Amino acid sequence: MDSPMDSSRQSKKTRQNREARRSQNQSRPPPQKDAYARLLSQHRSSIFSSYLEQYAQDSSQKEVDKSCSAQRDVFSVTQKKRDQAQVDFSESGDFSRFSKEDETFLSYLEKLSTHDTQQECERQIGVSERQLRGQRRDTTTSQDGDIESGEEIPCVRPGSTKKNQKLKSNPPIEASVSKQEQEKTKKSKKKSQPKEEKNRAEMFNMSAYPLTPRPKPNYAAGPNSAGEKRKNKGDGRAKKHVFESYMSFEEVSHGLKRGELYQGPIRINPKNYNEAFIPSPDNTHDIFLDGVVARNRALNGDIVVVQILPREQWKVVRSDTDCDGTSESDTQAEHMQQTGHGPTTNPTVEDQSSDPEELIRKADRGKHVEDPSTSRPNTEILQRTAKVVYITEKKHSRAVTGHLKLLPDKPFALFSPTDHRVPRINVKLDDCPADFRIHPSNFANTLFICRITDWAADSNFALGQLAKTLGQAGEIEPETEGILTEYDVDFSEFTEEVLDCLPKNLPWTIPPEEFEKRRDLRKECIFTIDPVTARDLDDALSCKQLPDGNFEVGVHIADVSFFVEEGTALDAIASQRATSVYLVQKVIPMLPRLLCEELCSLNPLTDRLTFSVIWKLTPEGKILDEWFGRSVIRSCVKLSYDDAQRMIDAPDKLFPPEELPPIDGEHTIDEIHQAVLYLHSIAKNLRAQRFIGGALRLDQLKISFTLDKETMMPQGCYIYEYRDSNRLVEEFMLLANIASATHIYGMFPDLALLRRHPPPKEKMVKELEVLCRKLGLNIDFSSAGSIHKSLSTVYGNDEYSAYRKEVLTNMCSRPMQLAMYFCSGTLMQKEDFRHYALNVPLYTHFTSPIRRYADIIVHRLLASSLNLGPSLGLSTQEVEKQAKHCNDKKTSSKRVQELSSELYFGVFVKECGPLDSKAMVMGVLDKCFDLLVLKYGVQKRIYYKSIVGLDSFHYWKRDKVPQLKLVWTGKDLESPSVEQVISIFSVIEVQLKADEAPLKYSAILKRPESSAS
Repeated sequence: MDSPMDSSRQSKKTRQNREARRSQNQSRPPPQKDAYARLLSQHRSSIFSSYLEQYAQDSSQKEVDKSCSAQRDVFSVTQKKRDQAQVDFSESGDFSRFSKEDETFLSYLEKLSTHDTQQECERQIGVSERQLRGQRRDTTTSQDGDIESGEEIPCVRPGSTKKNQKLKSNPPIEASVSKQEQEKTKKSKKKSQPKEEKNRAEMFNMSAYPLTPRPKPNYAAGPNSAGEKRKNKGDGRAKKHVFESYMSFEEVSHGLKRGELYQGPIRINPKNYNEAFIPSPDNTHDIFLDGVVARNRALNGDIVVVQILPREQWKVVRSDTDCDGTSESDTQAEHMQQTGHGPTTNPTVEDQSSDPEELIRKADRGKHVEDPSTSRPNTEILQRTAKVVYITEKKHSRAVTGHLKLLPDKPFALFSPTDHRVPRINVKLDDCPADFRIHPSNFANTLFICRITDWAADSNFALGQLAKTLGQAGEIEPETEGILTEYDVDFSEFTEEVLDCLPKNLPWTIPPEEFEKRRDLRKECIFTIDPVTARDLDDALSCKQLPDGNFEVGVHIADVSFFVEEGTALDAIASQRATSVYLVQKVIPMLPRLLCEELCSLNPLTDRLTFSVIWKLTPEGKILDEWFGRSVIRSCVKLSYDDAQRMIDAPDKLFPPEELPPIDGEHTIDEIHQAVLYLHSIAKNLRAQRFIGGALRLDQLKISFTLDKETMMPQGCYIYEYRDSNRLVEEFMLLANIASATHIYGMFPDLALLRRHPPPKEKMVKELEVLCRKLGLNIDFSSAGSIHKSLSTVYGNDEYSAYRKEVLTNMCSRPMQLAMYFCSGTLMQKEDFRHYALNVPLYTHFTSPIRRYADIIVHRLLASSLNLGPSLGLSTQEVEKQAKHCNDKKTSSKRVQELSSELYFGVFVKECGPLDSKAMVMGVLDKCFDLLVLKYGVQKRIYYKSIVGLDSFHYWKRDKVPQLKLVWTGKDLESPSVEQVISIFSVIEVQLKADEAPLKYSAILKRPESSAS
């Protein structure tokens, strides 16, 4: 690998060669341009192109031996001054920003030569990039590396240059071939080294992705690629395609039918954009897509068709646990969100709902194919690799946030997305701000939205158009708008056509004829329990004891379908948005605020239309009778979770009026208090029966914020506590949803909109079971109920038991799949209808129609089944299409909520940090480890090479359990070094500190006082 001095000598040689060529062309009149512009203009000539080819070949041959040996050098920190230097190893791997080196064309040539040299070194060693990357996977997160036995690997010197750090960031930890094989490879390479043609376009085309390897021949050489070259205007030479042309629709259809092609959603690793995955149709190991070229212009979330590559190109991995890529789980996108009605400032609460069934990992289930995991020596197996041959559906919005860079003498600017899974984009200067050409530095910190309009097969870069200037990076509102745009959340104002569908005569009152069609419950003791800040009140509860000792319990849900009539403009926008999106500081509503906050919201002391389910229950929760129907209610009080919890905690207390919100005069505080206690008692029995019956609940810590009412900036944060009042509401919402699913499926077996949860991936469950056994954890993974029962007994009783539970919950969440909506007429086997986590045969969503469109469809089906409304105007296929759309929007909504929370916590760290906390290790990899910050409930990753003061580290596996030993340099010359052993569940001290990048922060491992494990 080139040193800075080597690079300087190369630059000098470059200038000498360039002067020599100028002297040969003195007869030509020099153009009236500066040297840099003249160099750019000369690159179109065939003479200059030949010079570049010769230069690259000479540089590669001279430096290849030196680079090969440099790659085998171990890193060490020997100077204390260098320990204090900053090391640029951000979690996101942010290479999209332009360094000063990129400002000159000659510097780029040096980089290109160095990159080619590195590739040549890898070729001579005989280890392909695919094989190297295949060895760096791990059980816990399938991210970065994994080796069975480690060797002492000292750290990168903090004083080394950023350029060298980038090139050394992925050194091979273990060679997967023997020395004899390496020697054979070297000899064979020397005998028949292919001479690769590098045309003018390739030499001058900067990579659209930072440090992206050159396209591999087997990926880029499609069946028609030879005939798809087009001529360049300069010298008439052919321009090679970077990507293959897509197959035709007919070819794809036949390939899928014959089982030669596979279809699924693509997941791109957010921490390594060279890695992508699609679910395997046999529900085993994911199919791996190696590199940008293999993705063939598909973006994260797109539905793609892939073709399996030849067996010799499959990925070599060390064990079964290394095969599955987590992609979004690395940024918590698909982690389980188990919740109740949390505060609206808590975006990780599942849309403020009470459904405990939001689970990780989306995967398709399909026909069985042969298991590709072929046994190899030393526990190695092969993971299938593939390339994209067709994009069935572009799920990605093609809109991204990022920054603009001016390119000298170019008619376009270069847009660098903040999401590194998206390519760099060429934007016409005419689309840029008016003074961008004159003062580009004024826009260095400006955040833009750019939409990709095209991505040609012969370019590493996409083409795009600026959609909007958001504002300064690091400010909450511009960043929030960028997140909403990227995830295709419609936050625009509702159109006049939509608003015309709303009642005109305000204040609105219930039409008299509705009272004749509905059950009048206005005199009943009915109340809501919600977050104190909630304004869209979907559900209300009632409970009274009957003379026979049983109870009449009611769940009353806002009758949104009365206002949202099928086929209207209001219905169309609601179906398109599909869900409300809860951010930390605000809500993006599915419906106009007149509906969701007033006419539909079950506000206290106001007559409201509802859809009710009323049961006759025994004290133990056994259903004796059930009634569905439309009704009219008048909520007597709006209780918060805190209010209800105080009533539960003090069953004998007489609450004075000033301690509670305003109450309807027809009902007393004692009556409401007693109803809450009855509901709590029944809910406890229902909950106990659910878990005895085999249900599973995986709670995870959730961070909430207190905001300044005027600025909406975070004043503090805390871990949200899930209490008995939350569980009370949850149990009756679950009961209502299960009852609704049973009813509509019985009436419409081919049209019911239901929600299923597939069982977890068997292979991942088995691998997790092995890992837990090695950790001394006796967890039974045979069923959802056995998992829940096992987890309830292995947490321990010490001060860290709650956090050990969180780490175990995270581990058990990884094999889980996402719950999803579906139409009952599209699945042949009723067993596939089951909800794994709830352990029920039928489930749906009925209880939140203000914020979920799926619930509106369920309400329409219920009304039709009871002859209280028209038949649903949708076919089975149309219901299934809407169900898939709801699934997509729900996934996007959840990710936006998580990003909003991350955004606010980044602001909190910047304003209030550095923040010190204990942390518990969640997973150990060969280059980094993941941890849970106990005080704040956030998860972070620490890379070993970024730890200041570290002398060396040693990673290994003891009986398949990853272990790490860190050796810290002594505090002074006389002090001995300090050793620190880290494994899963280790408790360490960390500090959260704001990064230079806007709203980003890092976890810094604090030096232990003495050697410990």
